[in-house]
Amino acid sequence: MAAKFVSLLVTMFVFASTLISSSNALSLNYYDQTCPNAETAIAEAVHKGMINDKTVPAALLRMHFHDCFIRGCDGSVLLNSTVQNQAEKDGPPNVSLHAFYVIDNAKKQVEKMCPGVVSCADILALAARDAVSLSGGPNWNVPKGRKDGRISIANDSLQLPFPTFNISQLQQSFSQRGLSIDDLVALSGGHTLGFSHCSSFQNRIHNFNNKTDVDPSMDPSFASSLRQVCPMHNTVKNAGSFLDTSPTVFDNAYYKMLVQGKSIFSSDQALLTNSRTQALVQKYAASQPEFYEAFANSMVKMSSINGAGTEIRLDCRSINH
Repeated sequence: MAAKFVSLLVTMFVFASTLISSSNALSLNYYDQTCPNAETAIAEAVHKGMINDKTVPAALLRMHFHDCFIRGCDGSVLLNSTVQNQAEKDGPPNVSLHAFYVIDNAKKQVEKMCPGVVSCADILALAARDAVSLSGGPNWNVPKGRKDGRISIANDSLQLPFPTFNISQLQQSFSQRGLSIDDLVALSGGHTLGFSHCSSFQNRIHNFNNKTDVDPSMDPSFASSLRQVCPMHNTVKNAGSFLDTSPTVFDNAYYKMLVQGKSIFSSDQALLTNSRTQALVQKYAASQPEFYEAFANSMVKMSSINGAGTEIRLDCRSINH
């Protein structure tokens, strides 16, 4: 009995310590005294990037997601590979990440104002929020105080959820990171921004299974248009499809297309194979404000996944020496 009680106390202590470390680490007013204009400078860098390249918002949102899902939100996705180590950004799912220069530019501006104060992980979290709001989507307060990690391993990127995942695989991937099935549906709405290469959805439009070439859950005319862009033996490097009809506007068009059988990834279609997720898809397809609220809440939750960062990087692409 005593042993059980001690074990329970230890468990409670570990749980409490985890809560304390994560709650103490982040706060909404973290830089109010030390770098009050940081958020303005970061938003300006994102806006400048968007003027030159309309794909910047999708790139920053995806970059932040890929950062948080590997080792927590610690900016490890920003690190460059070295002679001794291949970093996350060079892992297979990350080779198409781009717009790192936007984070570099934001860091330079922030360093001019407050040297050595604002982490690259925080800059990325704020830039992802700005990417959404500047694309017409919701705005939200980002908790801050993340530290930058010193470890970045290319093969770790294989732990990211794949576009071919079914609902149980998706649910497991999210729950391992403290995210619910509701978060899964809301965060999938980030696919309202962006583009996919043919390789990520080839499985749905060619040799789907032994009985049919095309995924029967996909709208036939939509599938036909994708097959034209992405033939069986596609050789066009940048061939692919936008993920919804308004790829530079953050809206609920993704969900509307999903209920029409016009989603791109297997992982999108998977959201219709579970009663809970299907109901949420239909809810967000019908109400953009409800999607916005859910997305903002889930982004705060995802961006708070505790990383094991220990420093404020001076250069977002390399650890401090």
